Amino acid sequence: MALNIKPIGDRVVVEAAPAEEKTASGLYIPDTAKEKPSQGTVVAVGSGKPEEPLTVKVGDKVLYGKYAGTEITYEGKEYLIMRESDIYAVL
Repeated sequence: MALNIKPIGDRVVVEAAPAEEKTASGLYIPDTAKEKPSQGTVVAVGSGKPEEPLTVKVGDKVLYGKYAGTEITYEGKEYLIMRESDIYAVL
């Protein structure tokens, strides 16, 4: 399903990966102790700036800052809208 959100300028919309449910040793993590995910999948991109085109594209898996972006809920799903500069790397 295509996302009907069109970010403006150098912004991208990212769907965050789900938070870890249990530790490497098998212990389950309670909801209050889960860390915000710092990776996700790009689901929409803006048009970029004339002097600085965007380098990420829809479908890229990316790493971003822990507090990057603005959280939104659209059609029952959680997304982050952030500037491309908040993205650290493409996986």
